[in-house]
Amino acid sequence: MGTVEGVPRLVVAAAGTGQGKTTVAAAIMALLAERGFRVAPFKAGPDYIDPAHHHAAAGRPGRSLDAWLLPPDTLLALFRRAITGRNAADVAVVEGMMGLFDGRGATDEGSTAHVARLLRAPVIAVIDVWTMGRTAAAVAYGLHTLAPDLPLAGVILNRCAGEGHFALCRDAVLQAGVPVLGWLPADDAIRLPERHLGLTTAAERPLDVARLRELARATLDTDAIVRVARSAGALPAFADPLPARVTGTRARIAVARDRAFNFYYPENLDLLRDAGAELVPFSPLADAAVPDADGLYLGGGYPELHAAALAANGSMLESVRAFAASGRPVVAECGGLMYLAEWLVDGDGARHAMAGVIPGTSALGGLTLGYREAEALADSPVAERGWTVRGHEFHHSTRDAPPDHPAYRLDTGAAEGFVSAVGNVIATYLHLHWGADPRMASRFVHRAAAHRR
Repeated sequence: MGTVEGVPRLVVAAAGTGQGKTTVAAAIMALLAERGFRVAPFKAGPDYIDPAHHHAAAGRPGRSLDAWLLPPDTLLALFRRAITGRNAADVAVVEGMMGLFDGRGATDEGSTAHVARLLRAPVIAVIDVWTMGRTAAAVAYGLHTLAPDLPLAGVILNRCAGEGHFALCRDAVLQAGVPVLGWLPADDAIRLPERHLGLTTAAERPLDVARLRELARATLDTDAIVRVARSAGALPAFADPLPARVTGTRARIAVARDRAFNFYYPENLDLLRDAGAELVPFSPLADAAVPDADGLYLGGGYPELHAAALAANGSMLESVRAFAASGRPVVAECGGLMYLAEWLVDGDGARHAMAGVIPGTSALGGLTLGYREAEALADSPVAERGWTVRGHEFHHSTRDAPPDHPAYRLDTGAAEGFVSAVGNVIATYLHLHWGADPRMASRFVHRAAAHRR
């Protein structure tokens, strides 16, 4: 479909959240895959849920491109790695986050627009027209003209009541000078429900790809969408800051992967492998013990939805406690922090015993989200004291124990997280993208290798 450096690509954006970006992006991915294109799916910003839906539609893992967490050269290097070599792709489809120009503060730094500029990718906007008619033209015109350096290549009208409704909105948008590339009907079979932390996960509510493809085939102009993707030029020049792959296995790292723990950046796992780690997946829900490994990685997810089952697996909880007590490195993020605490209070107010590796109780309530810059206050498996890291918080729970050995001082001034007295356990609400500083993955593997048996 194009050369490596000029691989066709496009960004699917919107005026805000809840417009149907994931549904439309998945429809485009499914249609292009049906035509035989190798589709590389991406998500702008910090997100673990949408990429899993992309995987279902495109047939390959979705990856994140965050223009605030990642330096520009790193973002471009990760993008290129995800579309070349063993990951070779014919087209890349990037779903945006929030509104097109919504970034950090009053600027569009870190926004979908920022990612589109870095990738030199054309933008297609999704407009949910369920409650509007001609006003769709005003939305399209505003998105098209606010930033002259980033004009819209077209719009797709989502949740149309029917062909008549589509025609009304289409004609209005065309008068505003913006191409219309098709529409999708209001259909509950393809709408992904939301909850406190975004969409439901692909494991809980799989995307009906067959139904989505059937509807999109009849209503989206696939040829026009391909032309938009092909209008992207070559990627800008950049210096690849990512380290070369280590040959051989230096350490085995157990990674929790099941319905309760599934929030991982694929790049974090790639960087661990590149640093010489063999990753060993296991289930805290179903397995009896942590597998034979030199390090333990407990990612985020929804442990609160499975708290009773996690608490009932006493042998696994004991195994996790023993692993941490052995001195081997343990990294826990968000859901992993909740699992390592003494107690977890679920959405119904029920109290469940957890691993007890760190003090305190986590309980649902109070939404905390946003980008964070943080200073490491102690040596840990992923950072040396004094390092500055970038990450994001996105949790609907709180922890009642003030950290007596805090991991980080956030740019908000708050102390956050927990590091064990000997520095082998770090548990934090902060999600880190190790691509921003690959030393973090290398440090984790090095610490694990020191305990290799």
